[in-house]
Amino acid sequence: MSNNSIYIFDTTLRDGEQAPGFSMSIDEKLTFARQLSKLNVDVIEAGFPVSSQVQFEAVKRIAEEIEGPTIAGLARAVEKDITACYDAVKYAQKSRIHTFIATSNIHMEHKLKKKPDDVLKMAVEAVNIAKSLCDEVEFSAEDATRSDMGFLIDIVSAVIEAGARVVNIPDTVGYTTPLEFYNRITELYKNVKNINQAIISVHCHNDLGLAVANSLSAIQGGARQIECTVNGIGERAGNASLEEIIMSLNVRKDFYNIDSRINTKEIYPSSSLLSKITGIFVQPNKAIVGKNAFAHESGIHQDGMLKYRQTYEIMTPASIGRDQSSLVLGRHSGKHGFHSRLNELGIKLGSDELDKAYNRFMMVADKKKEIYNDDIYAIIADEVHPETKETYKIIDFNCFCGSDPTIASANVLLEKDNEQYKASATGDGPVNAVFNSIDKITHIEPKLERYTINAVTGGTDALGEVNIVINHNNELISGHGSSTDIVHASAKAYINAVNKLMQGNVIKESLLERI
Repeated sequence: MSNNSIYIFDTTLRDGEQAPGFSMSIDEKLTFARQLSKLNVDVIEAGFPVSSQVQFEAVKRIAEEIEGPTIAGLARAVEKDITACYDAVKYAQKSRIHTFIATSNIHMEHKLKKKPDDVLKMAVEAVNIAKSLCDEVEFSAEDATRSDMGFLIDIVSAVIEAGARVVNIPDTVGYTTPLEFYNRITELYKNVKNINQAIISVHCHNDLGLAVANSLSAIQGGARQIECTVNGIGERAGNASLEEIIMSLNVRKDFYNIDSRINTKEIYPSSSLLSKITGIFVQPNKAIVGKNAFAHESGIHQDGMLKYRQTYEIMTPASIGRDQSSLVLGRHSGKHGFHSRLNELGIKLGSDELDKAYNRFMMVADKKKEIYNDDIYAIIADEVHPETKETYKIIDFNCFCGSDPTIASANVLLEKDNEQYKASATGDGPVNAVFNSIDKITHIEPKLERYTINAVTGGTDALGEVNIVINHNNELISGHGSSTDIVHASAKAYINAVNKLMQGNVIKESLLERI
């Protein structure tokens, strides 16, 4: 890759997924890894293998099944972490061990309780062990932006000498500023004599809202790998947003003169799929992928748009795969027309998946006058992705409610292993009554942590999406459901979360250190 190109290291499935409420099952991680491959990221950081057996299995399956990107795993600078990481990523066509240790005085003194010389020694030993197992090794100096510059220069020099070919300079707590970060990167280039033997990477957090700006400044300073996440998800305030970085480089190519391999038309499908898997929608005014990113309400703006689009749009919806054109499809269109539109959207399904999606499409088409691309994405996410085994399946339900919420009641009929179970319950409203009825059947009774409703498209007949997060024994699990009936969508989302819980492969929160 030329000096005018950058590598995109996507850590949605590691740093993004470990944030509270974003946990995914193994199948969900695999589903999203496939989308990242379509997005054409250079590296997928698939997880933290040593943190749990389920994390290990998730990374291993991604390494076995995903082609194209390098598959990386995270490991602390200790031998057991590095060995576990290698055992998970070794199945990939291209694999990487990503090892890290903290280098700031505050971390070394209060967290590691070690002297700088000891930390430097551990870093070199970790890289040596990783290098003996895997050709591609990345080292991260955790909390690099609060580290003493002299010590940072020493440790970067030492790990490159030991064989690290990617060295990451993380802004772990989102502390730095763009000019300050630019100066830090350029100072490393001036003072680390062997720096040209490695790619300098950056990993910026968004605690002050500067993650993207800092990442772009680092590129100007010479960094050639950017670690980021789709929708900017991650610890605390999140990570640098992949879509914002890429479109900044694309729209302002005249200024940055930097290329990437990212397929920008997969940006919006990636954002949409992640929202559906995690149950976390992006805010409407989110740059690039927010609902209002290409919306114009002001009369002055609308007038300008009608006269010349570029007066108020610096990029097109189509450039990120966000086509709002309506689909003239319905019960008379047939499976061929539906399949043809899926191909246009880049959605590839097997015959069984196609049948399932088409049957759902016909059910929606009976209730809606027009089907939009976003409706199609919602149908696919609901019926095909994520691949959660249906331990329980909704057969039927009915509700009764009125202006007095105390009289809301519901009857629910579920199926499990070809046996049907029925229960009735009351609640604060119809949705709560349905959930209480489901609890009576499943005997799980989780706590509802979050409940969100989103209209996929406009109009009174819009397909509604419900995303929930339930808490069971301090384990957060998301669920997704869509329907033209919001109570039905809610019930499907709740059952989806319960089925994930019963499937038993949800990635649990790790208490291990993170960069």
